[in-house]
Amino acid sequence: MLILQRGAVLCFAFTLSLPCAAQAKSALSAYIRENAPALVLDHVRIIDGTGAAPQEDMRIVITGGKISALHDAKSHGDDPANAKVLDMTGKTVMPGLVGMHEHLFYPLPNRPADGLGLYAEAADSAPRLYLAGGVTTARTGGSLEPYTDLELKRAIEAGKIPGPKFDITGPYLEGKGTFAIQMHQLSDPDDAARLVDYWAAEGVTSFKAYNYLTADELKAAIDHAHAHGLKITGHLCSVGFKQAAALGIDNLEHGLVVDTEFFPGKKPDVCPGFRENLNYIVQSLDVDAPAVHDMISDLVAHHVAITSTLAVMETLTANRPPMQRESAALKTMTVEAAKEYLTVRSTMAEQKTGEILLHKEMQFEREFVASGGLLMAGCDPTSYGGVVPGFGDQRNLELLVEAGFTAVEAIRIASLNGAKYMGKDGEIGSIAPGKAADMVVLGGNPAEKIENVEKVEMVFKDGVGYDSAALIRSVNGTVGIR
Repeated sequence: MLILQRGAVLCFAFTLSLPCAAQAKSALSAYIRENAPALVLDHVRIIDGTGAAPQEDMRIVITGGKISALHDAKSHGDDPANAKVLDMTGKTVMPGLVGMHEHLFYPLPNRPADGLGLYAEAADSAPRLYLAGGVTTARTGGSLEPYTDLELKRAIEAGKIPGPKFDITGPYLEGKGTFAIQMHQLSDPDDAARLVDYWAAEGVTSFKAYNYLTADELKAAIDHAHAHGLKITGHLCSVGFKQAAALGIDNLEHGLVVDTEFFPGKKPDVCPGFRENLNYIVQSLDVDAPAVHDMISDLVAHHVAITSTLAVMETLTANRPPMQRESAALKTMTVEAAKEYLTVRSTMAEQKTGEILLHKEMQFEREFVASGGLLMAGCDPTSYGGVVPGFGDQRNLELLVEAGFTAVEAIRIASLNGAKYMGKDGEIGSIAPGKAADMVVLGGNPAEKIENVEKVEMVFKDGVGYDSAALIRSVNGTVGIR
């Protein structure tokens, strides 16, 4: 039996006139605006990702996919003689974002009243939208289809489809009681160890522990991940932050809002309930309490990073984000997905606790950084929808500024800090000679107005400039199903 997918049929039909490899190349080139062997971005403002002040009227030289020189626009230095020069007067260039809590799936709409929560692999939309939004490197924060995620990574690296550089996390390390039918439930520590060993061999580059696993299962997963030279993060509930740090975890997701160690009567290896814990944090937990400060100090001492996911947290608050901010993201969603998101969003208008929770998390993140902690960022495009890859990462930057960080500090959190955690800060995460030319060209200055991070015109990955608008147009109306 001969079964051919549509693409394979087309490839077969045109074999005599056009090689398939050429077709793949032309499909990718539809999104490329600049791909000169040597390129100069002239008269540009640079926010380099280190937290330093913007540098005005600069010149960035790109050769061989890397940044070969940075200097004042008045001095041409040793620019390549045949370089293509782009006048970028009025533009800002910042480093490509290093998204540290991203996903390649999205909630499916139209769930029956007694139906299961299901998530569709966003194989077409997510990679393009991340890149279009300025994310040039992304760690997936848990996988529901790890083989699909790995194949997407390989297809992107082979130049077959556009997308960021991916660090693929293995399937969720989840215990008994999960809400998601698509997650394997660990049976014991040996099961956790087996899962880590298997997926490390398959090529995943990180792991994520989830709500219901036990401390013994978490310890087994950590030890086996570390034995493979890989890191493990966690969105935990059964295990508190200090206990996880003592067990050797590398990173914790979301921050204070999911830490259950302060919940009255918390029992070992038992998740007290998400809503119950959130209500306790809102009503009773003081971020300035000595116990919280002690937890922060403990995480810093153990070198445990925190991933800020303010964009998804904001969806739990009333009338946020502003609807005018949502219009572009809504266009990328299917009609059904957009309708479901807006319907649930409207119910949040009746909630009074979300704003308190959001601001407590913002305070926690400020104090974590002030204490010397490594804060990173990712948009976590899940929950009940609305947080769309790329757009959500931009919103994170705006919310970090609302939390009290300066614009250049927020950009560092969302770029260089993630690169440092991954051990790749010598290659990516900031704009400096010798690093990969992973950069975002903005039609405004985010240091003056952070909302200018939404004005993405072009995204460079390894020196190739992708057209943000073209990438978005190619998947408009697909988020929620593809």
